[in-house]
Amino acid sequence: MNTQKKNYALPIAMMFALFFMIAFVTGLQNPMGVIVKNQFGASNFLSQLGNFANFLAYAFMGIPAGLLLQKIGYKKTALAAIAIGFIGVAITFLSGQVENFSVYLFGAFISGFSMCMLNTVVNPLLNGLGKDEKKGNQLLQFGGTLNSLGATIVPVLVGYLMGSDEATRTIAKANPALFLAMAIFVLAFLVLFFVNIPEPHIVKEKAAVKDNHSALSFRHFVLGMIAIFIYVGVEVGIMNIGNLYMTSGTENGGLGIDPTIAGTVVGTYWFLMLVGRLSGGLIAGKVSSRSMLTVVTSLGLVFILIGMFSPADTLVNMPVFKSDISIGFAQVPLTIMFFVLTGLCTSVMWGSIFNLATSGLGKYTATASGLFMTMVVGGGILPALQGWIADMSGFVTSYWLIVAGIAYMLFFAIIGSKNVNKNIVVE
Repeated sequence: MNTQKKNYALPIAMMFALFFMIAFVTGLQNPMGVIVKNQFGASNFLSQLGNFANFLAYAFMGIPAGLLLQKIGYKKTALAAIAIGFIGVAITFLSGQVENFSVYLFGAFISGFSMCMLNTVVNPLLNGLGKDEKKGNQLLQFGGTLNSLGATIVPVLVGYLMGSDEATRTIAKANPALFLAMAIFVLAFLVLFFVNIPEPHIVKEKAAVKDNHSALSFRHFVLGMIAIFIYVGVEVGIMNIGNLYMTSGTENGGLGIDPTIAGTVVGTYWFLMLVGRLSGGLIAGKVSSRSMLTVVTSLGLVFILIGMFSPADTLVNMPVFKSDISIGFAQVPLTIMFFVLTGLCTSVMWGSIFNLATSGLGKYTATASGLFMTMVVGGGILPALQGWIADMSGFVTSYWLIVAGIAYMLFFAIIGSKNVNKNIVVE
């Protein structure tokens, strides 16, 4: 047992590093929404198209990524993903040089291909290295901690780079963050190239006889796919729309908060996700994924509803994660504080849903991972829909979409995650 842990320590560490990269690049689309809204005069809906393009790539790449995983294995798939990610961020940088919204969207779309491929690699591999449901969930939560670290740094860094002068909020101002992302890709590629990654038998074997079943034959997996579609949209939408709500002028129904301050607030949401995932990782070995998901979805509903019904003119001094990596205070409406607190709940949802949805799939896990990743497109669709609702009915009203999403995940935790297809052979 000790030998196994020793052998798997480096691959696990590498998967954790890839989790960080996924969040850093994906998280760029949050503050970029504020930038393009200013630079290109975009509406709340249009400002979310970069985020939408990033997640739309999952719908196109999820199944091919799963097939690629089966054909060339985890390591080569990850290396290809890193190379594509570098190209995507480079195109985003180019969009700032040519000041073209379409080029920006194309860069976000290419980056999304990379993020989908990386997610297809790291989730089933970490879950599998855990050896059982609780340990698998534990590794996913610890990996998610690094994911949250990347997501925490990005909005704070880009918010700082934007500054308080609205006229200078352009993509070019975010160049240091883009250069950092590209440097991370280069370093990760070089390190991963020399690391041995275990290749589970599920990606090597081919059935000699036609299989009448697939991952989609399992009800709990199908319902889990829907849950992850909703989850990513909820996780992203809470603060993407929250950022627009804070930085929009009062004449447009916003709060008129300086983007630098708003960036620290958004960063705090992701920092709380880091805290939640770290805490979740520490207890996941003792608590079932079903219990964990039930508790956090229930609490998340309470936080969102309190935030929605709190008066916007009631201000509180909220602790925030600042750009100099210290804790300070920002005066924000009570509404925003409760939206931010939801980060403690959304933090452990991904790992729990993935763990429950793929539990008991056996040989179908590799293709299931690819199918699962197609549903991450929800992270682009739901925030865009929420942005449209915000345009039509106001920012706070748009959070009813979040309420409905969390309610479904609570249903999945209690009822939908039960495997009712145990008669299917998965060996």
